[in-house]
Amino acid sequence: MSKVGAAHEVDARVTLADIVAARSRIASGVVRTPCAHSAALSQITGCDVFVKLEYQQRTGSFKERGARNAMLQLSPTERSAGVVAARAGNHALAAAWHGRDLNIPVTVVMPKVAPLVKQARCRELGANVLIYGANIAEAKELADSLASNQGLAYIHGFNDAAIIAGAGTIGLELIDEVPDLDAVIVPVGGGGLIAGVSIALKETKPSVRVIGVEPQRAASFAEALRTGKPTRIVMEPTLADGLAVPEVGARAFELAKTRVDRMVMVSEELISLAILRLVEMQHGVVEGAGATALAALLSGELTELKGKRVVLLLCGGNIDPLVLARVIEHSLAVDGRLVQFAATISDRPGGLADLAATIASTGASVQDIRHERIFGGPDVSRVRVACTVEVRDARHADELQEALRAKGVLVHERVRPQAHG
Repeated sequence: MSKVGAAHEVDARVTLADIVAARSRIASGVVRTPCAHSAALSQITGCDVFVKLEYQQRTGSFKERGARNAMLQLSPTERSAGVVAARAGNHALAAAWHGRDLNIPVTVVMPKVAPLVKQARCRELGANVLIYGANIAEAKELADSLASNQGLAYIHGFNDAAIIAGAGTIGLELIDEVPDLDAVIVPVGGGGLIAGVSIALKETKPSVRVIGVEPQRAASFAEALRTGKPTRIVMEPTLADGLAVPEVGARAFELAKTRVDRMVMVSEELISLAILRLVEMQHGVVEGAGATALAALLSGELTELKGKRVVLLLCGGNIDPLVLARVIEHSLAVDGRLVQFAATISDRPGGLADLAATIASTGASVQDIRHERIFGGPDVSRVRVACTVEVRDARHADELQEALRAKGVLVHERVRPQAHG
C-alpha cells in the first residue's frame, strides 16, 4: 500500500466496504465498547438515550480504531521503519499503544503545551516522544520532516482513509446494538469520526440522522460548511480540547458534508454541565470532547429528537484530574448547587456558630468559610465572612438567604459563576 499519511487527493473515497474490512481487521485488538441505555439521561433530556462508551477503550478514546487499522495496512518495510504522528493527546496514545502491540516503532511529536500526563503515558507505552513547537501545526512540521528524511510513515489523526474507516466501525456497531435507531450525536474536531460514522450509517440505514456537535470556541466544521471548504479559523481555549482543530481535514469534510444532517455548537458552560451529568448519572469520567454529545441534547436546540432513540457517542475519557475537579466544582455552581455569598456577622464568641447553625437548619452544608477582618470595615464588633455552601438547587439557595436575613445576618452579595461562551 502507499505510505500512510502521504499526500492524497481530496476526492479519494472511503466506502462502506472499507469500513466493513476495517471491522474485521481490528477486531482482535480493539474493544467493542458497550452501547448502554441510560434511564437517567433519558429522563432529563426527554429522549430515549443510549451511550456509546468509547472512553472505555484501553487508552481512553475511539482513536484506537483508526490507529490500529492504519498500522495493520503498512507494508513490512514501513512497519520496520516505524511511524510518526504529531498530536497532543488521544491519537498519540492510541498510536503508542498499538505500535507497542504490533511491534512497530512509534515517534510522537507533541507541542510544548501537551499535557504532561499524556507525554508521560506515551513514553510509558514505549513511544519516542519529541516535544517541539508551540502548537500542533509546528509539531507537524517536525513530524513531516522525520517522515521525509527517515522514511517513517506519517499517520494523520483524522484525515487518512484508514483512520476514517477505522472510526466508521463504530457506526456498524450502533446498527447492531440499537434497534430502531433514530439519531446519533457525534463530536466533531478534525472530521474523521463523523465522516466514518456517517458513511457506515447512511449506507446501511439512511433514515438515521447524523448530528455533529462542536464547541463554539472551535467550530471549524461549521465554518467549512459555511464557506464550502475547509477554512482555518481562530480558536479559543475550550474544555473540549480534543476537538480543538483549527481546520477540518479535506478528505473528512468531503466525505461528511453531504451525510451530516445538522451541526450544533455548544458553550463551555454546557460542556462543563454535561461532564458533571455524566459523572453523576452515568458514573463515567468523560473528557470535554466526549461530553459535547450530551451538551448538544442539553442545549435545547434538538427538540425534534424528543421521544426518539438517540445515541450519544462518548468518544474519550482522558481528562486531567485537576481539570476535572475544577470543572465539577464550577458545574455545581452553574447548576445552582454551590453558592457563595458574603455576609457580616458578630465577631464575638458564638457569632460564627450561630451562622453555621442557621445554615445547617435549612439543610444546606458549609463547604468553606473565610474571615475578612482587614478590609471588613472599622466596626471591630463585626466581621465580614465569605461562605461557600452546598444546596439542593437555586430555590434552596433562596430559602437559605431568607433564613439568614431572618436571623439578622447581613448578606451583601451572592456570587454567580462567570459565564463563558
